[in-house]
Amino acid sequence: MKKNVFFFILIIFYSFDMISQKRDKTDFLKLQFFIDNKSINYRLLKPYYETTDNVPLVIFLHGSGERGNDNEMQLIYGANFFLKETEKKEFNSYVMLPQCPKNNRWSSHKVDPWVFGHHHKMKDISHYGSLVIKLIESLIKNNNIDSDRIYISGLSMGGYGTFDLVSYRPDLFAAAAPICGGADLELLKNALDVPFWIFHGDADSVVPVEYSQNAFKLLVSKNNKHRYTEYKDVNHNSWDYVFKEEDYFKWMFSKSK
Repeated sequence: MKKNVFFFILIIFYSFDMISQKRDKTDFLKLQFFIDNKSINYRLLKPYYETTDNVPLVIFLHGSGERGNDNEMQLIYGANFFLKETEKKEFNSYVMLPQCPKNNRWSSHKVDPWVFGHHHKMKDISHYGSLVIKLIESLIKNNNIDSDRIYISGLSMGGYGTFDLVSYRPDLFAAAAPICGGADLELLKNALDVPFWIFHGDADSVVPVEYSQNAFKLLVSKNNKHRYTEYKDVNHNSWDYVFKEEDYFKWMFSKSK
């Protein structure tokens, strides 16, 4: 009898240890997606709790400074946050961070608008924006992902990309959280029914806060499902404050198509 109790306790301890194991950035699988002779690098974090149920997918788009081909730089901002948050059972999910090569963008701009100070209105989805959409569709097809709970967020260039991708494919996303980005307002009219939570610092010297303000004004003029947070005296690093928002993940995960 004592022997059976000992083995039972050992199994419980072992199971608990497996569940509570420490993760780090190496847990983001280093992958590459190929389609039609085109490719994009990405990192994928699998659900912390193994399950056969379908779970959400979170996409996070990096900023211009993390562009490249090393499939590493996109983990600089946000990766530790995602590791921590997805260890909570209510946020059990896949997290995908693609990487955009240098001199390219997630949004459809031909030049970096945060550098050249003007806001092109290009109506075609960007090359790498299109690849992200196709990658999302492939992940849904090949994994236990809930297609009604696809969430997208991104900072700076990734904020622009978040606005753009949701505007082109509003049917794909359940919620969006662009950080210090900007939107093509005419294009954004396509995404009025997708809940947005927009973040920006009021002292942003790189991307004017008016870009987010104007996007929110447009969205909220049609319905009240959207949110806007402006950080006082905060420059371009508003993502540092977003990752401290208690409701950032909670809000996204409450949304479903």
